[in-house]
Amino acid sequence: MMLAKLAASRSTCLSRPTGAVVVKDRQVVASGYNGSLPGQAHCIDEGVCFRRTLQWPEAMKYDMCRSAHAEANAISLAAKKGVSLEGASIYCTLEPCITCAKLIVMSGITRVIYEYPYDSPVPERDRYWKEVLASSHTQVDRLELDDDTVKYALSFFKPDTSKRRL
Repeated sequence: MMLAKLAASRSTCLSRPTGAVVVKDRQVVASGYNGSLPGQAHCIDEGVCFRRTLQWPEAMKYDMCRSAHAEANAISLAAKKGVSLEGASIYCTLEPCITCAKLIVMSGITRVIYEYPYDSPVPERDRYWKEVLASSHTQVDRLELDDDTVKYALSFFKPDTSKRRL
């Protein structure tokens, strides 16, 4: 999950930076973050959310955002590189949306581990992702990082990370 959080730091989304890491056979095989498509302007560079400037309703947000979600980016990267995700797990900093849940099922990923629940302003649109995954026998778990884990991870961001210890 810490790697997914680090991937989220690359996000170009002003609204909600998210990250995802796909693991298979205990090896990281792909990672992704939410951000604009290749060759498209990034919201973080323009200083405005593209979707919100269009003033489309919240219910249509997935149709009008020019960014791809972290899960979609990770799955697409694996496909682009010819890496099978059959039997893999995906660690996400946020619950997947229904669109990403469908991609997860279609890619063969069998376990989703997420950190934060999605507080949707349109719950009737966004409540089905767990049903989609459950009906495909995809295991879903929430992982909340404790303070000790975060403290340990932060210690590696010090300048002396690779100094000899002994």
